[in-house]
Amino acid sequence: MKKVFFFLSFSILLFSHNIAFAKFPVHLGGFTLGGDIANYKTLVDMETCRKVPFNRYLKECEIILRPEFKSGLITYGLCDRPNKILKIKLKFADASKKNYKNILSRYKKQLGQPDEYKGDAFKTLIAWKWSFTNNKNEKISLILQYNEMNEEEKIGVAVKLTLTSQLEKERACFMADPGKTKKLLKPKLKGKALWDLLVPY
Repeated sequence: MKKVFFFLSFSILLFSHNIAFAKFPVHLGGFTLGGDIANYKTLVDMETCRKVPFNRYLKECEIILRPEFKSGLITYGLCDRPNKILKIKLKFADASKKNYKNILSRYKKQLGQPDEYKGDAFKTLIAWKWSFTNNKNEKISLILQYNEMNEEEKIGVAVKLTLTSQLEKERACFMADPGKTKKLLKPKLKGKALWDLLVPY
């Protein structure tokens, strides 16, 4: 009887553990977070890869257009884990609100309810965010958004999947190298030189 009880208890714990870490999405649009960018040369236009402004520990590349997506950017690291994909940003070809609602419904079915609303109060920009952590303490954020008229964001339906924990490690790796960070430092201006820089004339 004790053996049966032990087996049942172990099974419940094991099942619960699997459920807790089952929903850790790393695949989107044919790409995989943590995958090597070199393995996606048929999906990425490598000639467009450029360092991200103000985040020089990252490179960003445009995807090769496909019927499902109007555009997309793939970001990978350059320091802690070079060439590993950290962010997948895609804009869907179908920019309709109907398509957004359909995708949102499927996301909820697959991943559960979102954790946070990130859009505006007027619903011109609707955005929902999911957050995930696995048993290795890796963290992922997923944002699905629909934008009708906010010119600062992509119009239509877009999704962003980010390996946030590794993104932080890439930044820490870059900042720990004095040879790289000192290039960012500029001499401080004072007096008239400073105001000439800040004020139109």
